[in-house]
Amino acid sequence: MTGAGSAASAASAVTRPSALVRIVMAPMTKVLNPMIMKRAGRPHFRMAALIGHTGRKSGRQYQTPAAARLSGDTFVIPLTFGSSSDWSRNVRAAGGCSIRLNGVDYEAVMPEVVSRADAGPVIRSAFSTMERAQFKMLGIKQFLLLRRVPS
Repeated sequence: MTGAGSAASAASAVTRPSALVRIVMAPMTKVLNPMIMKRAGRPHFRMAALIGHTGRKSGRQYQTPAAARLSGDTFVIPLTFGSSSDWSRNVRAAGGCSIRLNGVDYEAVMPEVVSRADAGPVIRSAFSTMERAQFKMLGIKQFLLLRRVPS
């Protein structure tokens, strides 16, 4: 998906969420996530897809809302809470996940954490100018790329 080298190692470094995300958004997720979960992955709800993943330690099945988009055969997901979020670590440990996007279920494999710069072309094709500006405002530095498994 991207080339090797120092950019890849910088992208794979553990990144914590920005201060804005930690202070403002993290507390709001406890209130908003239950409401978002009811609509995530449904048609006409661009705000969030539904990521299905298996716990690394527990083996439990989880579902997490995330702002996933599909561009060609690549899913791109902004890592709002950084690469150390549990769901992101679960997906990477398992080598993939399921994604419900616009009412369609997909399987996705080959997870790769990349920097904003390395993900630039796919971000531009998948997200609007306003959404990309929000990523910068929130200090999102990493994105998770996955390949769609053909059905």
